Amino acid sequence: MGIWQRLLLFGAVSLRAGGGATARLGGSRAMVCRRQLSGAESETLKQRRTQIMSRGLPKQKPIEGVKQVIVVASGKGGVGKSTTAVNLALALAANDSSKAIGLLDVDVYGPSIPKMMNLKGNPELSQSNLMRPLLNYGIACMSMGFLVEESEPVVWRGLMVMSAVEKLLRQVEWGQLDYLVVDMPPGTGDVQLSVSQNIPITGAVIVSTPQDIALMDAHKGAEMFRKVHVPVLGLIQNMSVFQCPKCKHKTHIFGADGARKLAHTLGLEVLGDIPLHLNIREASDTGQPIVFSQPESDEAKAYLRIAVEVVRRLPSPSE
Repeated sequence: MGIWQRLLLFGAVSLRAGGGATARLGGSRAMVCRRQLSGAESETLKQRRTQIMSRGLPKQKPIEGVKQVIVVASGKGGVGKSTTAVNLALALAANDSSKAIGLLDVDVYGPSIPKMMNLKGNPELSQSNLMRPLLNYGIACMSMGFLVEESEPVVWRGLMVMSAVEKLLRQVEWGQLDYLVVDMPPGTGDVQLSVSQNIPITGAVIVSTPQDIALMDAHKGAEMFRKVHVPVLGLIQNMSVFQCPKCKHKTHIFGADGARKLAHTLGLEVLGDIPLHLNIREASDTGQPIVFSQPESDEAKAYLRIAVEVVRRLPSPSE
């Protein structure tokens, strides 16, 4: 385990799930042992559940120095959530240069922010032993990708993942930020619940393609935030249309206006449409997001308009 993994986990949990040789038991003896273990485990689980329920939900504690937190989420992977989070953060900064913006990547298993923001290396530690974000394009960034090798898989169980998320939330020295954009992992599992219950979130943005399969999961994502009392600011319809660069014919590869129909069902609005365009993909893969590298392009302007809509729906920091 590297030094940064030890820092995240403080040595409380081992990366190994266990091992060693095991002896075979006869059929009847094995069944008796399984029953005994099952009973013991059942009793332990009951006690653990009782302890958790007696504590209630964790008390939300703001991230020091951060005025407003905007989470970018999706029910399904592969819909362009991380690309949206990166360009939204850059668009917030571009629309108002007086604002300080941070970008937090809590997608522990598949961090994308380091590559998209063209950042490498380990964060430095402050005098108070907090990690300092890495900076590029004027955005302060923190990601699990800075703490492990690029090609190293994060083969961790739930407890270890939650420990890492807790450190990313509490052990980073952001300074003073107006907006912290959080790139959430796909789905509606432990990480999403932990983030939602541990820090006050100003608003959530749901990203989806117009495809029915993606919209089903986006619906679940929006409902999850509502259950934990996080305001949903609206939906972003990504990969909404493809325009042939030669004949200029427009094709709705993933369907048309699916996000708008879902937004109507949920009583929400669509914050904007992002086209399926080669420039967006190339800019992200080269670590030069399109809002930064091609600010005058139609694709960049789509993100800039979305950032305006997001800010318009946020409460003032004093509220």
